[in-house]
Amino acid sequence: MASRVQALGDPRTDPWQESPAMTPTPGAPQSAHPDRPGASEGVCSEFTVFAKIKPGHTEALRELLADIEGKSADEGNRAAIQQIGTLHDARYVIFENGTRFMFASVFDGSWDTYIDDFAKTVVGQVFEQVFSHTEGFPGIKDPQVKEWFLAHQAPAGAFFSAYPDLTVRQIWRDHEVDEAFEEVLDTPEFRAALENPANAQLVATPAFRHLLELAAS
Repeated sequence: MASRVQALGDPRTDPWQESPAMTPTPGAPQSAHPDRPGASEGVCSEFTVFAKIKPGHTEALRELLADIEGKSADEGNRAAIQQIGTLHDARYVIFENGTRFMFASVFDGSWDTYIDDFAKTVVGQVFEQVFSHTEGFPGIKDPQVKEWFLAHQAPAGAFFSAYPDLTVRQIWRDHEVDEAFEEVLDTPEFRAALENPANAQLVATPAFRHLLELAAS
């Protein structure tokens, strides 16, 4: 891993320094949107950006990221993430002795919509603050911001998702259904319904028995 990170600082191996248009790594999973870089699996796509930190800005960026980490559970930030509804996860990394910066995330849907959504919420304000410490960033609402991301994005050589067929919204919905069903299981009315002879045929079906087994696991 150390040798790979070091290679990212080499102009001969930084793909965005050779071709702003970007081309996917040969043999890597291809994006559902071939005109944009990034690997995908099922409904999930990865987004990884590398940039140079402005000289003298490293500590300010470290402090900003620490503040972002501290506010990760802030209701406003959570509301913005829910509003976007496509972001699975994200991480910010300072590396190479404080001279380089990486942002990586996994998202659902269109690359262009993903970038556009940033500019519409508080997430865009966070991006504005973070990337203002990197060289050449035009601003999240600048018409050229997508070109900047394209020039600094590097597609993954390999990408894996534990749930490739589930979008963020589907995961949220499934979780809500699970919590609601758990609440029903705890009611005396439900236990009475299980014991009611009138429901015996339903309770004996494989699907219903499987549902009860899942709830008990």
